[in-house]
Amino acid sequence: MHSLRSILFLAYGLLALVAASPTGIVQKRGVYKVERVRNPNPIPRNGPRSLLKTLRKYRMPVPASLLNAAEKQEELISKREPRRQKGMGNGVNAGGFTAAAQGGGRGGRNREKGKGRGKGKGGAGAGGATAPQETATANTNGTGLVVNVPEANDVEYLSPVNIGGQVVNLDFDTGSSDLWVFNTQLSAAATQGHALYDPSSSATFKLIGNAQFQISYGDGSGAEGIVGTDVVNIGGAEVKAQAVELATAVTQSFVDDVATDGLLGLAFGTINTVQPQQQKTFFENVMPDLAEPLFTADMRAGANGAYEFGRIDTTKFTGDMTFVDIDNTQGFWQFTSDKFAVDGGAAQTSVAGNQAIADTGTTLLLADPAIADAYYAKVDGAQNDQQQGGFTIPCNAKLPDLQLAVGDAMATVKGSNLNFAPVDAAGQTCFGGLQAGQSGGLQIYGDIFFKSNFVVFNGGNNTLGFAEHV
Repeated sequence: MHSLRSILFLAYGLLALVAASPTGIVQKRGVYKVERVRNPNPIPRNGPRSLLKTLRKYRMPVPASLLNAAEKQEELISKREPRRQKGMGNGVNAGGFTAAAQGGGRGGRNREKGKGRGKGKGGAGAGGATAPQETATANTNGTGLVVNVPEANDVEYLSPVNIGGQVVNLDFDTGSSDLWVFNTQLSAAATQGHALYDPSSSATFKLIGNAQFQISYGDGSGAEGIVGTDVVNIGGAEVKAQAVELATAVTQSFVDDVATDGLLGLAFGTINTVQPQQQKTFFENVMPDLAEPLFTADMRAGANGAYEFGRIDTTKFTGDMTFVDIDNTQGFWQFTSDKFAVDGGAAQTSVAGNQAIADTGTTLLLADPAIADAYYAKVDGAQNDQQQGGFTIPCNAKLPDLQLAVGDAMATVKGSNLNFAPVDAAGQTCFGGLQAGQSGGLQIYGDIFFKSNFVVFNGGNNTLGFAEHV
């Protein structure tokens, strides 16, 4: 009898343990969401400038006609909305680090996004204890929600991020791998209107001795400075020792853009610009502690959307989710995209083996010239207008859908998302959201692509998923 009671007691204990195990696992694995809301102070779009920024961002040739068109468009916007003139800043010809720092040396020179390996020099300007490079740890308790703000008529998506208990608005960028912020190391002139991170007010900040960063986004914008670690929380997903790059110098275009307090890179750490030792991205650090090792981008046009870490919300898309392998050897979410179709027509090949990347930090859709030519041939009144710096269309044109290969599958970009912004005072001629890159060169699928597609970035198996928005 005693033996039977012991067996029953043991069996009951085992059953209780089995029943409790799934709950424990769920509690340790998190799902975290970052929702979007409207920006109350939008900045007008400038089509030529957006194209210029994309070309420079990826070190592609910039035609002189595009520079002229971007400058003229700035003048037109300034005349139409004089109060925005200062806010436009030096978006066209912003070169060099024009915002003086209060402390800290400039270091990490020649660090270009995705290219180069500069050797950082210069002393640290922030206080705090020196800490060696360490693997960041994630806090996996609970779930959370934080607001994400689309800026400049959907030109840029911003999200409040908590660093050391302080909130700053960052641009989530799947085309870069640095987390850098406006902070108290910068001069008052450089920080007016920005939310600032103050490392001296954080009990958890630690300076990484001799670490420096410099990142250039190619449009002349960039930042450089020193590096530390702190607790970073995004919608409840928390990394205890995330590398945080403190700008001691930034370009004027970032100074003028008071809605943005820095960037959060979501590409791969192999293109992180910190020297002498590169740092992991927030996603790489938090990924092992997510319910699933992925994040999603829900960036529908004209509607609230979200970034979500740890799960795929099946209510946000229609049809099947298609996954394709990505090639991250260059540090990007890169895939083959060498076929296309216009308005559901027969598939055509642009250049065999053509590559593309998914980049939430780019506004336009930059594709092979063969794609742009074939697409706009189907649009009455469309032309490749050198005076405007790219393809233009009548603003009232009915635009066909565009199908683009993502691996072996085809994703649709709705025609309604391919009208970018007016380029004339009368609002009759508009800049196309699809523009031509280099033949056979890297294609950049930016926000225009995301407005039509719900996208999954899976770091667990290096795949990219997509499906049409609901």
